[in-house]
Amino acid sequence: MKTIISGFSKLSRAEKVAMLIKQQKLSEDLDHTFTNYLHSSEQHLFSDISENVISNYYLPFSIAPNFLINDELHMLPMVIEESSVVAAASKAARFWANNGGFKTKVIDTLKNGQIYFKWDGNIQDLQAFKDELFQLILQVTSDITENMRKRGGGIVDFDLKPVDNMPQTYQFLIKFRTADSMGANFINTCLEAIAPHAMAFIDERFKDEYNVPETIMCILSNYTPDCLVKCTVSCPIDQLQPYAGRYTPAEFAERFKNAVDIAINDPYRAVTHNKGIFNGIDAVVIATGNDFRAIEAGAQAYAARDGRYRSLTRLELDADNFTYTLEIPLALGTVGGLTNTHPLAKSAIEILNHPTAEQLMQIVASAGMANNFSAVASLVTTGIQKGHMKLHLTNILNALNATEAEKQQAIKHFNDQVVSFTEVKRFLKDTK
Repeated sequence: MKTIISGFSKLSRAEKVAMLIKQQKLSEDLDHTFTNYLHSSEQHLFSDISENVISNYYLPFSIAPNFLINDELHMLPMVIEESSVVAAASKAARFWANNGGFKTKVIDTLKNGQIYFKWDGNIQDLQAFKDELFQLILQVTSDITENMRKRGGGIVDFDLKPVDNMPQTYQFLIKFRTADSMGANFINTCLEAIAPHAMAFIDERFKDEYNVPETIMCILSNYTPDCLVKCTVSCPIDQLQPYAGRYTPAEFAERFKNAVDIAINDPYRAVTHNKGIFNGIDAVVIATGNDFRAIEAGAQAYAARDGRYRSLTRLELDADNFTYTLEIPLALGTVGGLTNTHPLAKSAIEILNHPTAEQLMQIVASAGMANNFSAVASLVTTGIQKGHMKLHLTNILNALNATEAEKQQAIKHFNDQVVSFTEVKRFLKDTK
């Protein structure tokens, strides 16, 4: 019978595993599996990253070469489990390296923090004190922001806003620049320092008219529509022949545009279209120790900023040129967090030649562009499954416990055949 567990976090790793196996009635072999994936010398680093750690979950750490970004060649570290993502990124990177490369530009790097509060006063009355409030915000955070300001960051602006559909509920929307850090802890620390002083300021000015304002919460926002980067690839249409397949380059370009326009106008397609962007983005974000969940949440919200979820890319065609653009918010950091502690995250930053946060934004956007371009190109020519399933063949063979000899036979057989789990299973059965 299962029971409520108390004090689980205080148990040793071995005791946690024993309790897990007993509570869930699991095989004792799991203990051996968990032990196999512990790091032989640096497990303490991984155990300190999270709580109740019993093992490590390994994902491939891959390299996608030939990313020409603003005329500088990069090799991109990518951590992802999905077959074909690294191959697709590498193929697109090489193609675009020979056709001008990825042209990127950081539009802005503003990040947001919010202080929510309840107050029965009129927000318009408070607007008259906005300049004084801003000076108060700068003053009470002066010590906290000192080092950040030396690096070109700090608090740069704020606004007073009501919360829609919630009477007497307001927010301070505070704008930050956080230099090369992602800045979550910095922003949250500033907000929590500001809140009591801001509430006291409001009470002092309006205590004879309204009740004391009450802070609800202080938290950064992962919606960063002003922390934007743009990535563009462009070439003469006749240069698209390597991706055109049985179509002419002009036909391919038109089919590609139709696919992008569908993603702009149909949210069902837009979700999968944007997922192809995040195949590349998430892989580099994870490799560099950044928060892919925050990146996804903010960018997905940005895709729906006009009230309808749409593609994050746009394609322009004229008589001669193909110009494809991705615009996306990416609040990234190259210092602090896992980038300073996880050995492979540190290695990823080194592989990228220690980029600034703005440079990393441009690198990550290029990875997203590369994977999306490859995915859409496949969709409008051969179909997505041909290349994807060929790269997935090894995973299927491993799942079916194929021998090395069987793997070599299968790879040769399926070179010009459709790959599916059923067909691979049938092939292995027929070769025995």
